[in-house]
Amino acid sequence: MDEPIRVLAGTGGVALGEARTNHFGRRAVLLHRDGNPRELIALVETMGIEIVDIQHQKGKDDPRTYFGKGRMQDVADEISASIDGHPYHGVDLVLIHTNASPRQLVSINELVQVEVWDRVRLLLSLFISHANSVEARTQVRIAQLKADRTVLSEIVNRQLTGERAGFGGGGIQAIQGVLTTVSRELTQLRKKQQKQALARKERRRQRARGGARTVGLAGYTNAGKSSLFSLLCGKEVLVENKLFSTLETTIGRMEMSPRVLLVDTIGFIDELPSDLLDAFRATLDESLQCDLLLILVDSSDTAGELERKLSTSRREILDRSPDGIVPMQVILTKSDLGGDIELAKQVVSQMGFVEPLVVSSQSQEGLDNLRESILQSLFGPQKTLIISEGKANEKSAKALISQIYNSGIVTEIKGLEITLWCCDTELKRLMAKSEGRISLK
Repeated sequence: MDEPIRVLAGTGGVALGEARTNHFGRRAVLLHRDGNPRELIALVETMGIEIVDIQHQKGKDDPRTYFGKGRMQDVADEISASIDGHPYHGVDLVLIHTNASPRQLVSINELVQVEVWDRVRLLLSLFISHANSVEARTQVRIAQLKADRTVLSEIVNRQLTGERAGFGGGGIQAIQGVLTTVSRELTQLRKKQQKQALARKERRRQRARGGARTVGLAGYTNAGKSSLFSLLCGKEVLVENKLFSTLETTIGRMEMSPRVLLVDTIGFIDELPSDLLDAFRATLDESLQCDLLLILVDSSDTAGELERKLSTSRREILDRSPDGIVPMQVILTKSDLGGDIELAKQVVSQMGFVEPLVVSSQSQEGLDNLRESILQSLFGPQKTLIISEGKANEKSAKALISQIYNSGIVTEIKGLEITLWCCDTELKRLMAKSEGRISLK
């Protein structure tokens, strides 16, 4: 019989039975070469995993074991020989600070004999614990199976290399059957995702026909998108100081502006593999196919962090925009944390963006300016309309006022003078239907 299939990628694509979604309290060793592992450590802390040791080795990645084989064997020996009181006691996870190849994952697992995660597997495990809606779970499952399939293929290749039992080496091994099952499930999930994407597209079309304008919230994960969304809409959403607390799209109407819809969605992150982010394409499309895109960044970050996060956000947005052109406005969030706002504005300006707006979801500083800026971008300057009294057989002024309310966002009314936000197309249609009784002041 074949050996039991080890859980290499963390969850269900390789394992039989229930996927593990709670990793709180686990102990791990982190291996890294080039680059700063700060971001990966933050992701690990979000999941409640304790890193007991960080091992560093200079030089290029070993194509087989990431670290050199001797150094990796030392790590494996420390894990296997650990006793009570040893720092490695209870370690059941090895993290590697890279997007590892299937060959590296399988080879490291064979050496250390515990679960192995690279950046992709770490993000997948985090996504699985945060996926709440049916669509989010479908997207995460697709990404998970695609990642697991590459590991399974590597295991199959190793088992089929060299001599095989039986006359002529015929037959099929159990793990090949698992690989077939994974591929079959992927096909079914993609069909399900296509139906969900079509439903989203139809809802967008219906909203556009109704004259609604859409504002997307995008940016680096944990930039404060959900907090700002909740304040602007007055709609409760999950707000946590954790990376990737939002995986599914949430849509709400901006308070006092019923014709403006806000869309909150998944955040970006550096070096997120395209295959993984592609699983969330339908979710991202909801916020990127909009009339205005707000890019949120944490104003308390250093200049280098701000530039890195803005670059990541802009790259992901432009790569996934249908025509590569999206109207964008940068929002500096968390101004109450005491960051250098003027330096942050300089960084934004140097990267070619228009002057950013500064807001705080805690103190609500800058929210009124943000609301006005959104309406200005969507509709242009406010317009004042004058309604003339009609003849006895014509529509009453109240009926015309009702039509105006249905066509724009009214901010002030004085007798027969109405000030509102309204797009030029809708205004022309409204004036044409009034037969000259509605005019611009």
